[in-house]
Amino acid sequence: METKDSVLASIPSPCFVLEEARLLQNLAIFERVQKEAPVKVLLALKAFSLFHSFPSIRKTLPGASASSVWEVQLAAEEFGGEIHVYSPAYREEDLLKILGYASHVTFNSISQWERFRTAIDRSPFSPSVGLRINPQYSPVQTALYNPCQPSTRLGVSSEHFGNILPPGIEGFLSHNLCESDSYALEKTLLHIEDLFGHLLPQLKWLNLGGGHLMTHKNYNVAHAIEVLQSFHDRYPHIELILEPGSAITWETGFLLSTVQDLIPTSEVINVMLDVSFTAHTPDCLEMPYKPVIRGASEPKPGEKVYRMGGSSCLAGDFLGDYGFAEELSVSDRIIFEDMMHYTMVKTTMFNGVVHPAIGILKKNGTFEIWRQFSYQDYRSRMG
Repeated sequence: METKDSVLASIPSPCFVLEEARLLQNLAIFERVQKEAPVKVLLALKAFSLFHSFPSIRKTLPGASASSVWEVQLAAEEFGGEIHVYSPAYREEDLLKILGYASHVTFNSISQWERFRTAIDRSPFSPSVGLRINPQYSPVQTALYNPCQPSTRLGVSSEHFGNILPPGIEGFLSHNLCESDSYALEKTLLHIEDLFGHLLPQLKWLNLGGGHLMTHKNYNVAHAIEVLQSFHDRYPHIELILEPGSAITWETGFLLSTVQDLIPTSEVINVMLDVSFTAHTPDCLEMPYKPVIRGASEPKPGEKVYRMGGSSCLAGDFLGDYGFAEELSVSDRIIFEDMMHYTMVKTTMFNGVVHPAIGILKKNGTFEIWRQFSYQDYRSRMG
């Protein structure tokens, strides 16, 4: 068997690398949750759509959630099972295609449901229809990721409902969390009961969306199971659904890059890499957050400070100051940890910089390349 160092040396740079063993560890947690709690867990394609890995994931998860016609088509072609669809606003031509695949369709507003109700009624596939609600609670501090911020465009507030659900509506979707804990889940259900409790006896299903970071080391899985079971005991007729995004592939892979140049200044040494943060890891700049680098730490007083610089011409394509036990050199490899969720799905080919390849580090220690990109991939986006 090859050594770990020799396997890493064989990986092309730059490259997104899924670690199979870690993915299977995460899936084992969701297998437990589905066995011990009355809940169905779906893969949210908006966070992770690497379809090469779907054969492993669908052994545990019974379906996928999608937010666009292309995600729906990918789910149908590569995942199978139930397909739950929600979009902030459907185009008619997209919805007609979606109706050929979806088991569940959720509308963002009552007006969109009324507009497309005839199309739903005529669909031979008869999907179950739901509405997204606004529970008016979210622990998320970053406005960009807070769907319950004032004047939100996402979801129907309780004052827009009467005592009876609109005809044809069977479920609710509540998506208000982001990398949150089980206590945020508990508060969410309390808010839903407080605001929409009079409608819950009429529901067939309740989708609690994503943001349930069950694979984080500090997440209280037992408490989440208890919360879900308790709600089910109060409303045994309601099917509970989760569609985690980040949690499925939390800490299951990395982005490998290589130092191309070192540019010293009076305060920091700029490390010029063959990846672009604006093009390849935009969440780092949007959240923003500082990713973990394997073998690096927070710079100590008197230690050389290295600032990671991206490969595009954007002035702000850099992030984080780090310290290293040994001085960096050109050709050194830099590994950014936890780069599976909300990375590949958000990448662009801005500036024509070389796009990272995609591969898997198998549980037997070998590496397999899944996809490499070329000039033709860049060029074909424009015609």
